[in-house]
Amino acid sequence: MKSYAYGFPRLGKRREFKKSIEDFWEGKIDEKQLVSLLNAVEEERICFYKEYVDVFPLGEFTYYDNIFDTALIFGIYNFSNFGTYFNHARGKRALELRKYFNTNYHYLVPAIEKNPEFKLSWNKPLSYFKTFFSFKDNPVFLIGPYTFLRLSRLNGNFDKTFEKLCVAYKKLLSELKNNHVHNIHLEEPAFCLDVTKKDVKSIVNNYKEMIPGGLDINLVTYYESVDFLSYLYELPVSGIGLDFIAGRDNIAILKKNGFPKDKKLICGIVDGKAPLRSNIEEKVKFLELIKRVSKLNEDNISVSNSSPLFHLPVTLDNEENLSSNVKSKLSFAKERLYEIRLITQFYEGQTKEARSWSNKATGESVSNTVKKDFDTLTLPPKAFVNRKKLHQKILNLPLFPTTTIGSFPQDKELRKVRFDFIKGEVSLHDYDNFIRDRIASFIEKQEEIGLDILTHGEFERTDMVEFFAQKLTGFVTTQNGWVISYGTRAYRPPIIYDKIKREKSLTLKETFYAQSIAPKPVKGILTGPITILAWSYNLRSNPLCVISFELAQAICEEAKKLAQNEIKIIQIDEPAIREFAPLKKRKKDFYFSWAVRSFNIASRVLPEVQIHTHLCYSEFSEIINWIKKMNFDVITIEAAREGARIPDSFKGIKFNRAIGPGVWDIHSKYPADSKAIRNVLDKSIKIFGPKNVWINPDCGLKTRKWEEVENSLKLIVKIAKIYRNKFKNLVV
Repeated sequence: MKSYAYGFPRLGKRREFKKSIEDFWEGKIDEKQLVSLLNAVEEERICFYKEYVDVFPLGEFTYYDNIFDTALIFGIYNFSNFGTYFNHARGKRALELRKYFNTNYHYLVPAIEKNPEFKLSWNKPLSYFKTFFSFKDNPVFLIGPYTFLRLSRLNGNFDKTFEKLCVAYKKLLSELKNNHVHNIHLEEPAFCLDVTKKDVKSIVNNYKEMIPGGLDINLVTYYESVDFLSYLYELPVSGIGLDFIAGRDNIAILKKNGFPKDKKLICGIVDGKAPLRSNIEEKVKFLELIKRVSKLNEDNISVSNSSPLFHLPVTLDNEENLSSNVKSKLSFAKERLYEIRLITQFYEGQTKEARSWSNKATGESVSNTVKKDFDTLTLPPKAFVNRKKLHQKILNLPLFPTTTIGSFPQDKELRKVRFDFIKGEVSLHDYDNFIRDRIASFIEKQEEIGLDILTHGEFERTDMVEFFAQKLTGFVTTQNGWVISYGTRAYRPPIIYDKIKREKSLTLKETFYAQSIAPKPVKGILTGPITILAWSYNLRSNPLCVISFELAQAICEEAKKLAQNEIKIIQIDEPAIREFAPLKKRKKDFYFSWAVRSFNIASRVLPEVQIHTHLCYSEFSEIINWIKKMNFDVITIEAAREGARIPDSFKGIKFNRAIGPGVWDIHSKYPADSKAIRNVLDKSIKIFGPKNVWINPDCGLKTRKWEEVENSLKLIVKIAKIYRNKFKNLVV
């Protein structure tokens, strides 16, 4: 029985990936030095694989994102140097960002025009193969054509474009074969979506034409089950990888359809997304079940991770402060490789080491299904109209109110003071005074710029989830448990291990101080229960809805405290509410019923408090009816990077609340642009009417420099005044 792993994190044990690329962006190193540094990171990554597993793919490594790299391979964009490469990620030509399936990883969305001419422009897999030729027997990594096209923004006929794309893939595969590449690792997670019968037929027909003879192809799926699995048996592939963690339905599908004797089954039984340590004996039993229903022998079965390992931190070796009780229940990416090896060893009779590891685990997570329909606490539409009148009377806001999402730049001095405070080298008194000085300074800056609604700047917060986790019971946080969110941006997911409660104030001290010195309203900024849950790791076996309701109650208690202390606007951020949804349509209604209920519990405060929410980088059209059930008065969304397409999701519905379409793409290195701002505003005014449009950036400003923030916000305020004058005859 072989061990097979893929998707190991590229971040590096000490975040060398992040540092190297950001040094290149800042001009501290040149392109040659960048390549050398990242090759060293990749060599270390390969060493992890080599130590523990038999088979792993070559060429997974990317300098930003593999979906974007695929667009470069087939000539949708040109790759001449890393300056132009990164321009598509953070320059004036920056592509739209979107969540990768239901994860917190973001990918760059290729834009494909009508009747594209795909051409083999950059043979990245072959270049990589030649660089790491000593591992030539390993498969070479590719994103599959169906997944690539489903994740792209296509302005044309899908079927015809897919057929043309598969012809281009055939040329690539043939060139690889001619250069002595014989093994391919082909990832098709989009096969786990709701795939139409028409698409299934197209996949089978085009795949048969696409794959030249003489190649061993492992077709790997993940994040859910494959409803049309039996059709994949017809394809000229050597192995099929299935996710048996998120895709437990794959067992029933195998039981019904069996599995072909001439193909390998790559069994994703070690969790690639969540870090609860595996019980090796239970995994072996589960493997026996798979073997029994598939009717395969061990020679045709490989043990693998259920999904890419880049959703996990690199290793537990860097965690010195976690309690032994919690640490003994965890596995990060390196430890997952070790578990894969242990499972194969246990299966072959080497049980001692595996049992020692398993005894530290608490068992597997239980199913998240709960047989109950949740009342979403929906308010009647008239309630929002009445609240709007009340809020206007209290706040007296102008047309096109201006604000920011929440955070302001965090410079090296701030990060150092906070780090020294955590180490105990700065007293609580001195730290609080430092934060108060920052708040006071930025309240004054916002007032000088002319913003209508202010924020305290979130200078005390390391991260929008980690900060709350450190103040609530039931969480632990890590020192070095970094995971890439997009590009070089990394975060540390907190770990849920016990019941969640609010036993002390979370945000009141800083928010109340800001309001006490501010001449205008200051928003209280809270992270919503779904986002905290989605961006944390969970070690508990309770259904997720139960944990979400605990979080919602804690956030609600904090919101009520803010309201009692004269905070008239409270923003509850839920950027993860769509990303956390199941991939299958048949499972979504149950999820959104408890997700929306969670938000509505959290936002259940006094009617005179204006409730805002922030949702970013999502496609909203398919969930718009659930958004309407959420208890908010103002929603802020991303709209700048993708050319103001997101507001289109709200067309044709009676949306009687206000919206702040993000007019400045803060993830690009460029300042706000007058033309782009006006484009977003003009489109939004047509959809929502001038009385319902706010003006704001598309996300928090923590990572930007104050100079560019100041100039961009001044431009936003200037344009707001122009639009107020244009619509001055309206009665607000």
